[in-house]
This record gives sequence, C-alpha cells and structure tokens, in this order.
Amino acid sequence: MDNRLIAISKAAQLLGVSINTLRRWDASGRLKSIRSGKSGHRYYSQSAIDDFLQDINILARNWALSSSPYELNSDMYCKTRDVFQARLETFQSKLSRIAPIETVSLITAVAGEIGNNSFDHNLGNWPDILGIFFSYSMRNRMVALADRGLGVLSTLQRVLPQLTNYEQALKVAFTETISGRYPEARGNGLKFVRSVITKNPFTLYFQTGDASLFLRENDTDIRVKKTNTFIRGCFAIIGFESLI
Repeated sequence: MDNRLIAISKAAQLLGVSINTLRRWDASGRLKSIRSGKSGHRYYSQSAIDDFLQDINILARNWALSSSPYELNSDMYCKTRDVFQARLETFQSKLSRIAPIETVSLITAVAGEIGNNSFDHNLGNWPDILGIFFSYSMRNRMVALADRGLGVLSTLQRVLPQLTNYEQALKVAFTETISGRYPEARGNGLKFVRSVITKNPFTLYFQTGDASLFLRENDTDIRVKKTNTFIRGCFAIIGFESLI
C-alpha cells in the first residue's frame, strides 16, 4: 500500500476534477481527505487515489449493467450533448498538458465519436436514464464511457433487419459502411474509431448487449466475443498509456 500523502491540487490533477469537486467529495464522504494538524490543509494518500482511479472502469460498467437504473454523480454524468461537449473540451485541454497534440486530437475524436453516437441514436428513445457516463483518469491513461440506451443491435436493425444478435451487429458496426439516416453515425463512426485505434498505440474495449471486442494497434481482424454479462446500451474503455 502506498501511504504517501499528496496535496489536494495534485490529487485533483490526477483525478481530472477541480479542487472544489474534491472538497465536495470530502464533505459527502465519497473520497475523504487527511487534514494536517495546524494548517488544516487537505491531503490524500496515494493508495486512496489509486483505488479511486480504478473505480472509474467499475463505476461505468456497473451503471451500464445495473437492472435498476440510478442517477450518477454529476461529475461523471452528461445528461445532454451540450454537457458532454463541454466536458470533452475540458478533457482535451487537460490531456494537452501531458500528451503530444496528435494524441490529444485522436483520443478526443474517438471519445467524442462514441459519446455522440449515444446521443444520436437514443434521442427520444432512452429506455430509462438519458445521457451518458463520461469520465477519465490521466494517471491510468484511460477514458470510460457508457450509456443505458438501445444498443448497437437495435440501432442497426433499423436498416439491417436481418441482423439477429449483438455479435453480428458489433462486427458490422466496426467493419461496414452503413447507409441510411439513423444508424449512419454509429455504423460509420465506429469504423472510424477502429481505424484510429488500430493505427496508433491505443486500445479499446467495447461492449454492447452480450457481445464485446478488444482492439489494439496493428489489429487487422475484428474478434467479437460473447460475454457472460448483458449491457443493453454500450460500454467503452479507451486506453492511451504508451504515448505519454
């Protein structure tokens, strides 16, 4: 266990949130600080920060998997596209401080494509909670996105009714250019996502329904697997560690 103490400003930088957000989390008990004796300044143990960073992946997955919908913390929840775009710009700005400009542009484009697809194809049809989970960890070099929408299969069946399962739909979404108004952004957008991931030292885990895939640099084939869990919408983890 790493018991080193770090200042609140450093903790905020690692978590990708503001100092005021950390103060709110401290007050609510979500992430407790350690107060210094005389000054009262807030500090955090490195191990607590590491554990919290790992939770981003778990929080996104559990929210997408849950059979009982629940509201997310506002710092990780984008109810509308405007909120998502504003937070995506903040992410881009923070990433630009530690990564090459090309990395910043490509990772932001991939995250933007996946997030915007959720809004494009669930507009007016959200089954329960509208909006998306969007969070990131600069320390762990990853971005997590999830939605509780209709999923890729329902989206593509609007113009490809012959699709019968999520494995087929996921492979089509990442490999074929789809015509037709409704699924165009998702089908063609995820083809763009695949192109970026496989041409750069990035990784992508993507799940919809009971199908998932994992992509990395130089992958030439799409290997879709059946999962033991079911996500009605979509869940994605983007990794970009090796370029920083």
